[in-house]
Amino acid sequence: MIERLRKISLGNWILIGMVLGCLFGLFLNFYVSDSFIKQIIFIDNIFYLGGDCFIKLMKMLVVPLVFCSIVVGVASISDVRKIGSIGGTTIIFYLITTAVAVTIALLIAMAIKPGVGLNLAGVATSANVTVNQTVPDAILNMIPDNPIASLATGDMLPVIIFGVLLGIILAKLREETQLVNDLFSQGNSIMMEMTSIVMKFAPIGVFCLMARTFAGLGFEGIIPLGKYVMCVIVALAVQAFVVYPMLLVVFTRLNPIKFFRKFFSVMLFAFSSSTSNATIPLNMEKLSEMGVSRDVSSFTIPLGATINMDGTSIMQGCAVMFAAQAYGMDLGISALITVVFTAVMASVGTAGVPSVGLVTLNMVFSSVGLPVDAIAIIMGIDHILDMIRTAVNVTGDAICTIIVSFRNNSFDRDVFNGKKEPDTHSSIDLF
Repeated sequence: MIERLRKISLGNWILIGMVLGCLFGLFLNFYVSDSFIKQIIFIDNIFYLGGDCFIKLMKMLVVPLVFCSIVVGVASISDVRKIGSIGGTTIIFYLITTAVAVTIALLIAMAIKPGVGLNLAGVATSANVTVNQTVPDAILNMIPDNPIASLATGDMLPVIIFGVLLGIILAKLREETQLVNDLFSQGNSIMMEMTSIVMKFAPIGVFCLMARTFAGLGFEGIIPLGKYVMCVIVALAVQAFVVYPMLLVVFTRLNPIKFFRKFFSVMLFAFSSSTSNATIPLNMEKLSEMGVSRDVSSFTIPLGATINMDGTSIMQGCAVMFAAQAYGMDLGISALITVVFTAVMASVGTAGVPSVGLVTLNMVFSSVGLPVDAIAIIMGIDHILDMIRTAVNVTGDAICTIIVSFRNNSFDRDVFNGKKEPDTHSSIDLF
């Protein structure tokens, strides 16, 4: 019995914690009339301690994890001059599609309004929400007056800007600053390990937060969560089956149906594994069978697993609107622009491993001053959504690779159309 329990994945444990928390919270809401037992013992003590302890652990990770991962990520990809137009085109494509993904998520969430009806205003911790800040002020506030102070206070946009600049300089002075490069690389590894340790407490934290929420709201809290799931899935579907096919047709005139028919097995593997990194070999092999040069895919696919997180960015955009609506907070235009920028920059440093996007979601919330309490509620249903958005992420990697390969005359249309067998040899030499 114990061995079977040990084989249950963390994502499934979080899902179990969510379901049990919902059920226990609903039980307290409907069948426990004694306010002392329900309010004082459970909501104000057990659930408060367990839920907020997990939230504080998540907050603890955000600044060092994001800073180290941004520095390491930029330092590893910023030397694109060696690969000329291929590197530049790939990075620009990834960043633009991520910005489009977040924008789509925000627009769909505004239409569906997933957080309306989930009144968490009394649960929220105090926060300074960015509402009517002017765009010039928002841009100026991204530049840190004192980067150390920004790190200490968790002011995420200046932290990101400073991290990007530091990463670029470390890449430029790579041999002279190898010790500092190693320091940040090792720091990033340490923070990823710390994240995995903290995430082991996620099922307990999710249970406490879900129970606390539903003990006060009852069945009224279920509908907004269902609308949030629908919001994310709709946005992911638009990105995967509207945006990507349009890009494929516009830039290559290839048939998107043929692409999805050939690529479906990779999407299925990404869905089941929930990790872009594990899908890299299969993705490259399948693209080779479609006529893409391995010299291109060997660069664009690993790079995409690092910086192309369209699915994760969609989740973050929907989550921001969900939280803002649940807490009764109106976000201004400058706040929404900040969300798009922060989500795009967060994608540069987000590792292609399961559920790490939930940690960087803290950063997106903090950038506009939203309370992070809602993240643990979202986390309960994130495992299934994580599987879907991973499939979207790897699809975006593949579409970008085909477009870049096509534009650099290293794509064989006859192979894609099945008129001849793929050539296993490289067609161009980037290095």
